[in-house]
Amino acid sequence: MTTAALLFVVLAWNAQAQAPTVLAAASLKEALDEISAQYPAKPVIAYGSSAALARQIENGAPADLFISADLDWMDYVEKRNLLAPGTRRNLLGNRLVLIAPAKQPVKLEPAPGFPIGRALGSGRIALADPQSVPAGKYAKAAFEKLGVWGEVAPRVAAAENVRAALALVARGEAPLGVVYQTDANAERGVMIAGVFPADTHPPIVYPVAALKGAKAGAAAFLEFLSRPQARAIFEKHGFAVH
Repeated sequence: MTTAALLFVVLAWNAQAQAPTVLAAASLKEALDEISAQYPAKPVIAYGSSAALARQIENGAPADLFISADLDWMDYVEKRNLLAPGTRRNLLGNRLVLIAPAKQPVKLEPAPGFPIGRALGSGRIALADPQSVPAGKYAKAAFEKLGVWGEVAPRVAAAENVRAALALVARGEAPLGVVYQTDANAERGVMIAGVFPADTHPPIVYPVAALKGAKAGAAAFLEFLSRPQARAIFEKHGFAVH
């Protein structure tokens, strides 16, 4: 093997060894996949609900970084002393939207007492599980603020994460759903029926942090997420960058 070839192998091995494992909220998939494709040491990324990922971390899942879709689940991990000190920060923001199947377009602006029940007809509304998943918790808070949760609650089709809720609407299995604006942007099978006013739910914040025992490469990828190149990709997909 030539010196140049040997150097290439060593560099490739070193990059792979430094590739971080990231646990990230499901709503980040398109943006984070695009960012990771531009990073030299391609990260290994597992997507899911923030609740499920936080519990995996608590149970010892081998990972280097965690990106949650809300502050509560990052708090959950931090309270268990599982974050690398000084690495936590707020990364992104998002909007909450009401969606309908693209083939059955609806316009229904969320407002106090709006006719959500009539719009559902005999169908159900697709939400990420409002008991634990951030997108579902935000949706429940918004419906409560607007005075219609009592009407909505019995008709919830609870999904394991926001992408599962999105899929229910895209397939026409639910006439309405609530997801993040970035999810709606990523799925041609749905249309945005309305946008929830920001003051109807807690601010949608995506915090990121390295986990205790993270490999050295985690810090570099964490820093890369704030570079202009990554920021532009997040913004392209509809996220607000902090």
